[in-house]
Amino acid sequence: MLILRRSDVTSILDRSHEDVIRTVRDAYVAHARKQTSVPQSVFLRFPDDARNRIIALPAYVGGERPVAGVKWIASFPGNVARGAERASAAILLNSMTDGQPVALVEGSVISARRTAAGAALAAATLTEAAGSAARTGVSLIGCGVINHEVLSFLRVQLPELNRVTLFDLDAERTRAFGATVRATWPGLTVETADSIDAAFAAHRIVSLATTASTPHITTDACRPGTVVLHLSLRDLTPASLLTATNVVDDADHVCRASTSLDLAEQMVGDRQFIAAEIGDVLAGAATAPHDPDGVTVFSPFGLGALDAALAAHVVDTAEALGMGIELRDFTTDRSGTGA
Repeated sequence: MLILRRSDVTSILDRSHEDVIRTVRDAYVAHARKQTSVPQSVFLRFPDDARNRIIALPAYVGGERPVAGVKWIASFPGNVARGAERASAAILLNSMTDGQPVALVEGSVISARRTAAGAALAAATLTEAAGSAARTGVSLIGCGVINHEVLSFLRVQLPELNRVTLFDLDAERTRAFGATVRATWPGLTVETADSIDAAFAAHRIVSLATTASTPHITTDACRPGTVVLHLSLRDLTPASLLTATNVVDDADHVCRASTSLDLAEQMVGDRQFIAAEIGDVLAGAATAPHDPDGVTVFSPFGLGALDAALAAHVVDTAEALGMGIELRDFTTDRSGTGA
């Protein structure tokens, strides 16, 4: 059993954003080609606690480097007010030869980076037809870990991006986030919006990454041709989605658990408001939808296949570099004869 700590994972993923994007793209394409097994995630909730939850996401990804595993990720939004990260996670990978557990990997960094890489891929793909004028700026609504990662991957996917507008309900978080962005990317122009509507109107790429539990935002203030990365899944009102062009990662996964899309489906009784799945677009099986006169929304549930694929990449790299802690008797008794 190889154990990789957060510092190990971060060190590996910092080596190449392009490798992360490629791994996420390949996993999306494998999913579109039916080379994955992604059961519905399991939500562990607690009596008298509607806000906190822990989710299990099992997955298998086939292809040249088959991998099976499960991510166990906790979401405790109250952590943010205490100065801690909302999410914590671990990923367990199993051997595809004998089923034995082979790696335990810190998962919060993997989860954040695959989310951001997928969002950046979607932004680049869905704005391609709009040209470079639509790709020079982004509004980040929610000044936390996820949107910092989104900006990092957008800088790779959209080198012409040079302006960022920030909005968060917590003014101090906005200020601190802005200072970090300016220090990390000195060439960016960083501005602060005084309202959500102002942030929506500032650019034609908008990333929503908040801790909202119920829909409360419309897209009325968006410019024509805007692409909204609806990463938190519960910000936009169902009515807004029903007037938008919608792209998802997997309709069966995203239309559940009271997401905005789940509520939209309940309103109309079908999923015809979903135009495409991003894996089909990346695989060339569908045309990238984009409404130049309206709003295009990308709503990814966050497939466990992405976590498993990226964790496998991290493990392979760690083994090649001799990183991590190796426990050779994890599944055997002390005599080495087996548990």
